[in-house]
Amino acid sequence: MKLADLKVGQQATIVSLDNIDSVDRKKLLVLGVLPNSKVTLQRVAPLGDPLQIQASTVSLAIRKTTAQKILVEVA
Repeated sequence: MKLADLKVGQQATIVSLDNIDSVDRKKLLVLGVLPNSKVTLQRVAPLGDPLQIQASTVSLAIRKTTAQKILVEVA
């Protein structure tokens, strides 16, 4: 399943960030979006983009196109 497919409030574990280009992957890793870490979809903007996620202690907004490249496993 992709991160963009989660419903608001749903928690998942990140499986893979392999499909993301290296610049964006590095930014996500620095912010704590790591493989095997838990993320929760907190909010979706009114027009569907961006998505707000909670990863460990960080809350961040990511583009829907980036979220569609992150593979997750629902908890």
